[in-house]
Amino acid sequence: MHDEVLTIKEVAALLKLAEKTVYAMAAAGEIPAFKIRGQWRIKRAELDRWIDAQPRGGETGGGVDDGR
Repeated sequence: MHDEVLTIKEVAALLKLAEKTVYAMAAAGEIPAFKIRGQWRIKRAELDRWIDAQPRGGETGGGVDDGR
């Protein structure tokens, strides 16, 4: 199976984040990424699994306390 490899720029566009944010996340080990000759790359399949594993907003029951 073909496993697409993405750049920081491509991942930033997919996640709708700034490239600097994705770079920092990769450097901190917060997203599944690896370096090739000093440039970060992310496998699409691993990114998709990582996205699926992230907690969703509202699942924790949190929210704004309206005082009731």
